[in-house]
Amino acid sequence: MLRPLPPAPPVAEAPLSGAVSRIVVEKSLRRMTVYVGDRAERVWPVALGFAPEGHKAREGDGRTPEGLYRIDRRNAASAYHLSLGLDYPRPEDRARARAAGVSPGGDIFLHGQPNERPEGESLPGDWTAGCIALADARIAELFAATPLGTVVEIRP
Repeated sequence: MLRPLPPAPPVAEAPLSGAVSRIVVEKSLRRMTVYVGDRAERVWPVALGFAPEGHKAREGDGRTPEGLYRIDRRNAASAYHLSLGLDYPRPEDRARARAAGVSPGGDIFLHGQPNERPEGESLPGDWTAGCIALADARIAELFAATPLGTVVEIRP
């Protein structure tokens, strides 16, 4: 009797062809697209803040901000494998929060999984406090190829 073959191991992706030039996150699709020049070289699933719909309005709301941001810092000693910080809040975010009488929050990152998770394991669903989470192998690739100043567009 014929038995089915076990599934083939995943095919390794070719390395990125250069430095990351732009990152687009589509919140409604839970998807990140990574560009080198004008070419989309990676499309990855992401997890968002625990209350992801809408633009981040205040600290602690669990929302992931929307708009154009830039990578402004790198953290190789992150509690979430590796992380790339966004320049949130921007002046318009601060003004909106000030008008509402609240703190806009901060420390929004692209990051991996919690360090205490077994290697290769990802938390299910939207679980961050407003950050954008990836599998550890993906944030490692992004971390290595993304310069400071890279634009991150976060769409609804």
